[in-house]
Amino acid sequence: MPLDTMVQRVASAANLNELSVNPNSHWVNLKGSWTTNIVLIIAFRLIFSLIPWSTPELSWTLTNLSYCLFQYIMFHGIIGTPFEVNQGAYDNLTLWEQMDNGEQYTPTKKFLTVVPIAVFLLSTHYSNYDVPTFIINFTAVLIVLIAKLPAFHRVRFFGINMGQNDYN
Repeated sequence: MPLDTMVQRVASAANLNELSVNPNSHWVNLKGSWTTNIVLIIAFRLIFSLIPWSTPELSWTLTNLSYCLFQYIMFHGIIGTPFEVNQGAYDNLTLWEQMDNGEQYTPTKKFLTVVPIAVFLLSTHYSNYDVPTFIINFTAVLIVLIAKLPAFHRVRFFGINMGQNDYN
């Protein structure tokens, strides 16, 4: 398989204006969304601990896997915006790429990068550093963290998440 079909960079439909507010990603910068992330982790943990046959190790592993899956789908799996306010400038971008107009290392992006690492460390600790559980947890957090790297900004693998305008 040729390399150019495996890895493709997404072109932007327009220059992202620093003064324009993207209603699709603006909410992520609010402190309430940071609190919601922590509440979501606590809710995952409580729900998984209520399963009768669940052990603390399993509860923390399921919490880590669920949170990583949630973050991947929410920030890296869905492209576009439901609003028609920016003449298609965000149509081919994921929420992570839309946040802060594509600027890297903002406080929100740092927070959303550190939280999966913290949940991974908690799940590893509470699973008593069991090797198979560690591998599962590490794989989940690695997938989420790789998608957040600046080197993968607007990069698509195997045509996944390519917008319709990107195929032309």
